[in-house]
Amino acid sequence: MLKSLLDAGMNVMRLNFSHGDYAEHGQRIANLRSVVGKTRHNAAILLDTKGPEIRTMKLEGGNDVSLQAGQTFTFTTDQSVIGNNQQVAVTYQGFAADLAIGNTVLVDDGLLGMEVVEVTENTVVCKVLNNGDLGENKGVNLPGVSIQLPALAEKDKRDLIFGCEQGVDFVAASFIRKRSDVLEIREHLKQHGGENIQIISKIENQEGLNNFDEILEASDGIMVARGDLGVEIPVEEVIFAQKMMIKKCNKARKLVITATQMLDSMIKNPRPTRAEAGDVANAIIDGTDAVMLSGESAKGKYPLEAVTIMATICERTDRVMGSRIDELKESHKLRITEAVCRGAVDTAEKLQSSVIIVATQGGKSAKSIRKYFRARPFWH
Repeated sequence: MLKSLLDAGMNVMRLNFSHGDYAEHGQRIANLRSVVGKTRHNAAILLDTKGPEIRTMKLEGGNDVSLQAGQTFTFTTDQSVIGNNQQVAVTYQGFAADLAIGNTVLVDDGLLGMEVVEVTENTVVCKVLNNGDLGENKGVNLPGVSIQLPALAEKDKRDLIFGCEQGVDFVAASFIRKRSDVLEIREHLKQHGGENIQIISKIENQEGLNNFDEILEASDGIMVARGDLGVEIPVEEVIFAQKMMIKKCNKARKLVITATQMLDSMIKNPRPTRAEAGDVANAIIDGTDAVMLSGESAKGKYPLEAVTIMATICERTDRVMGSRIDELKESHKLRITEAVCRGAVDTAEKLQSSVIIVATQGGKSAKSIRKYFRARPFWH
């Protein structure tokens, strides 16, 4: 399957460290490198951290419980509690300290909404706003609330050390809220031999948007993580946040990835909806450098078809837009590396050269060449 995915257009493998163990992830890395070594494809490895997230804990029998609109439901920081349809423990010890009456609590990507009606030292009592099921290990979002979780939990630190040992290319840092979060991760990587690993900051809440400029300056790239972002801010604001982030990344010459629910219906269906195809194309027209699949390829019925269709949309949009994409990403003043690379591409095209060979240490020259020389191969 990996060879087929590479043939179809996959060029980065994302490892989600919210799930799986080191043996599992290590085997995936080994499998990819084995396949890449036998083909002419290149593929990078991206380690996606668990990050400072909040999740529900154990329920009786491990079964989901049904909640009804209007009932009260309690979250507790006592992690010895086994939950039921009246209460559940959460992974974050500061949960009660960060919340106030009137705050909103959203569970499982916003499928279950609640309003805080009472707060004690260790519990948060909520009124359930809609019927729904609550399960174990489901994400809990607190829109508009500044949580005091550290950027790097102990698990994240161990995961990053593993990534350094494995030689991953990128770290997608989850729930980045401010510049210091990025610097903390960069220092941890540096301490363990990962100074060349590039940090892609995932913007997933309002605090991250508020501090976007300082986060961008400290990062190697940005991921527009629309899943949690669409829960944390009003859904109608997500597209405008996406466009803002892409535009600023283009101006700063930083990598930008648009992610989450791009071809979501293909988890179950062999073809995407028209709206999904348009969503992918629109992100490319806006200037995104990459589009990412998640559930479609991780757990969907049609992973190969999803990669094939996404790659086809990308190629078609690039062909139609042509130089217009370059114009969108162009600045009036090129940096020295970009100016030299653009000159090299112009010369190669006039000479009808089919290949450019790039000597690079950190990859900056290679990225600049690829920007202007998209249609043909190059080696670095």
